[in-house]
Amino acid sequence: MKVVKLSITSYRGVKSAELLFEGHTLFVGSNNVGKSTICEALDLALGPDRLNRTPAIDEFDFYNAQYLEPAAEGEEPKPIPLRIEVVLVEPSEAVLNLCGGHLEFWHVEERRVLGEAEADLANPPTSIPCLRLETIGAYNPEEDEFEAKTYFSRSPDADEGELTPVSRKIKREFGFLYLRALRTGSRALSLERGTLLDIILRTKGIRTTLWEKSIRRLRELDVESDATEIAPVLRDIEQRLARYIPLEAPGNATKLHVSELTRDHLRKTMSFFLALSADQDHVPFAHAGTGTLNTLVLALLSVIAELKPDSVIFAMEEPEIAVPPPTQRRIAHYLLTNTSQAFVTSHSPFVIERFEPSHTLLLSRQAGVVSSQKVSDASGLTDKEFKQFARWGLCECMLGKGAIVVEGLTEFHALPVAAARMEAEDSAATGGQPLDILGATFFHAGGESNMPKFGKFFKTLGLKTFGFYDLDKKRSEKTKAALAASYDVDFETEHKGFENLVAQEMPAGTLWSFLDQLRDGGEGVELGIPASKPADDAAVRKLAAVALRSGKGAGWAARLFEECDYADLPTSVMKFLSQVFSAMPKIKEKPDPDDEAATAADASDPA
Repeated sequence: MKVVKLSITSYRGVKSAELLFEGHTLFVGSNNVGKSTICEALDLALGPDRLNRTPAIDEFDFYNAQYLEPAAEGEEPKPIPLRIEVVLVEPSEAVLNLCGGHLEFWHVEERRVLGEAEADLANPPTSIPCLRLETIGAYNPEEDEFEAKTYFSRSPDADEGELTPVSRKIKREFGFLYLRALRTGSRALSLERGTLLDIILRTKGIRTTLWEKSIRRLRELDVESDATEIAPVLRDIEQRLARYIPLEAPGNATKLHVSELTRDHLRKTMSFFLALSADQDHVPFAHAGTGTLNTLVLALLSVIAELKPDSVIFAMEEPEIAVPPPTQRRIAHYLLTNTSQAFVTSHSPFVIERFEPSHTLLLSRQAGVVSSQKVSDASGLTDKEFKQFARWGLCECMLGKGAIVVEGLTEFHALPVAAARMEAEDSAATGGQPLDILGATFFHAGGESNMPKFGKFFKTLGLKTFGFYDLDKKRSEKTKAALAASYDVDFETEHKGFENLVAQEMPAGTLWSFLDQLRDGGEGVELGIPASKPADDAAVRKLAAVALRSGKGAGWAARLFEECDYADLPTSVMKFLSQVFSAMPKIKEKPDPDDEAATAADASDPA
């Protein structure tokens, strides 16, 4: 069973969204773009236990907490509903038996539900059976409470204008599981209703006699005998209570128990303990390290997936939290190979690289409207290139607002240093806002030939693009046009090689001081740096260029940029960075209330 479409209206931070899926899906995007809200919406519509909370929804589940329409004075405001619609295909036999009368048809190529007048198209391979569900939530003014329920969109047996509710039993057959980041683990191995362990027991059809036996043993446990110092206090309470209430029970009227002796209370208090090493006693599962906790939860999920191999739809937030890269890759691999469909949110390149670009959705949000774009639709890169560069900063750039693409390793190390110097020493040029806050990230293209393709890729994703590359007098007009089309700021330097740029544009005295420092520190011995500065500045510049080329891996250009005077930084570099800062949209800062008050006082001062 798989989700092929999700529509959201007025839910949390999403005013509206319409998303289409093709199997496993990875959601990527900046913070607060709506990734978690999408997973929560799926849970609200498909999760068997989500709507059983009390209350199922509240004020802040509505977009901007607006659940009533504005009304004129004296009129009753009308509720604003939240609505989540999900379309499911490939229903299991169990779902077909329970929901056959609610089936509709999904047009495979056009990716839509057929209308009632399109019965002639309701045949494979043109169309396949589907279920359309909608969860509707609203404020009920008569009851003064919020209500939410999931319905079949096609309800032929319901009264006119009504829809048939989707029962909890049917939702269990959908097999939807949602692992929230850092939220499920502490309860996953409890026996509360709806936890992973509870789901496993119910899926296996196990009815445990644990409750009856445990309650009997706890009732017989004499806690008071192990704490004789408490007995006088209890007897004193009994005597004082007897002055007002007749205590006719034989023996002591008060007694201590470790539980309320009900199965519901035991479900909440019974804890799973775990020992991980030979020198460690068992401790509550929730007290284990976060990485261990998350990995253990995944082990539970694997049990469920194996119990229902054909009907597990799994949503997971940020599987990379507190686990090392190898475990991240194993988690992603498990989800992709052992679930019928997985929805994952992530910022980790080790997770992102495991998903096909065609299954990776880059989310964006504008005025509450969430839209998505397949990474594979961003032309420029092959799938192989995408996976190859995923760990090289590609993912970080995708999640930002601007990509600063450089062709060589030296400038990849040096330009961020120059940008940091500009941020610290020239607020007029930067607007007082660092590049990382503005959402711009440096990216190493791995060579001149890759510059056009990466610029095109990032620009197609909607990012601001900035290209910085060497002079090449033999560059073809076709390549020049491709570079100009790929970058919002297309900056070709006046030098062949970044090391030559640095050697030619920085003062010779600054370059010599750096070379002198290398020699005295025992670095670059093979360069033969003389003890005294050559009289000819050209010789200094030539030696500096050779040194910088030999020290690419050591980051010597970046060191030079860190240690020199700000005024000595290369003109071309600073000109390019100024254009970057100028082109990046600035974040509007709220005025300081104290400053506003002072301005108002000055304005009102008659002097």
